[in-house]
Amino acid sequence: MLVVSTRSLKILAAIVWYVGGAILLLKGRSLLVEADALKPEEGWPWLAAVVGIFLGGLKAKFLFNKSCQRNLDRIAALDRPRVWQFFRPGFLVVLTVMILVGVTLSRLAHNNYPFLIGMAILDLGIGLALLGSSYVFWKQKAFARSAP
Repeated sequence: MLVVSTRSLKILAAIVWYVGGAILLLKGRSLLVEADALKPEEGWPWLAAVVGIFLGGLKAKFLFNKSCQRNLDRIAALDRPRVWQFFRPGFLVVLTVMILVGVTLSRLAHNNYPFLIGMAILDLGIGLALLGSSYVFWKQKAFARSAP
């Protein structure tokens, strides 16, 4: 029946959290490099990086930390955790839509300097928020084995 431990679900949630954050940071960096190649005389990519980092820190502190904590609490309360319960089904649907929209917007941004800058800020901000809020996994000892 694919029943797993709550620790396994927390590890799966953390993997998705970390991989998503890393991919978004790399994608944001790539968009900034493309923007800089389009207009090397402009300084906007540097400002975009700073703004993305700032916004990511705010999102981590005021939004993503709470979301991560709620998910860990929900996982801990499961009686018979199943492998697919590392996130709520509704969140998985929203996550899929966000990924598809992000990929589409990034493709539309190619060769469009302002759009590249905007998408880079968005990707860097969300990526940093994911990675910054991941300390909740460590604070809650999400990876620790339970005492037998």
